[in-house]
Amino acid sequence: MGNSDISRLDREIQATTKKLEAVRRGESWPMNGSERRAMARALASGSYRAARGRSTGRAEEQIDSTGSAAEMRLNAELTALYGERQRLITEAARAKAQKKSSGWF
Repeated sequence: MGNSDISRLDREIQATTKKLEAVRRGESWPMNGSERRAMARALASGSYRAARGRSTGRAEEQIDSTGSAAEMRLNAELTALYGERQRLITEAARAKAQKKSSGWF
């Protein structure tokens, strides 16, 4: 538990931040499998209804809700990663203070 764990978490935080920005731009690569399937279903049903000349309102709502669910999931992951990073930093500081205070001189 040291700088290597903190740097690993920093890399994960950067990757998750990139994924979150991509989802906000409307890209689908950072989504997980169920989110991708829901998006594909909504796109397929929306295009089918549009080809028939009917309203695509429900499909558009499904696309929007799937995108916002992916955004919320990535926000939660980012919050958890920041919390874990803070915990590691606090533990390292405590260990350093304990080591300093236990000196014999």
